[in-house]
Amino acid sequence: MGASELADRPATGASPVPDPRDEITDFLSPMRAFAISLTRNMSSADDLVQDTIVKAWSNIDKFQPGTNMQAWLFTILRNTFYSDRRKHRREVPDPDGIHAAALFEMPAHHGRLAFNDFKLAFDQLSVEHREVLILVGASGFSTEQTAEMIGVAVGTVKSRTSRARKRLAELMGLEGEEDIMGPGERTTPAVTKPGQFVV
Repeated sequence: MGASELADRPATGASPVPDPRDEITDFLSPMRAFAISLTRNMSSADDLVQDTIVKAWSNIDKFQPGTNMQAWLFTILRNTFYSDRRKHRREVPDPDGIHAAALFEMPAHHGRLAFNDFKLAFDQLSVEHREVLILVGASGFSTEQTAEMIGVAVGTVKSRTSRARKRLAELMGLEGEEDIMGPGERTTPAVTKPGQFVV
């Protein structure tokens, strides 16, 4: 056996290098929640997640170990959504208007805000506004990470987030963003458990 072959063999007792594909299934719930926030349709969201998984699996060599797997998957999911949207040139229909109902729950201390009012208001936001509220708020990505994922400037993410919060407040008949939150709390959705968001 030559020296090069010896060099290629793993050291005795060394741990095998983990396959990043094993991590993909850890993010199914947040991927599905993000997909639903974009498509507003459960079936379309599931198809979008499946397409994302296939693309991620097929292009795993492009993932840089040590970087944020969820951000990488969300980028693939988002790019797939917009690519499909351009092909169809229309929004996915939402005939019954209740597809997101299972995703959202209001905390007890926000009882003054009716859940239906929030859901209806969130559904009326543009896809760009829903996107930044989910990424920056519910998924906990920084504005910098979000900007990188969606391919815009950090200032654009901040501007969209601010406009989305203000629009949400307007649609809910609130005087300002502070009415969507309690003292010291975030105005964007936050994850309470996989697949559920609160404001």
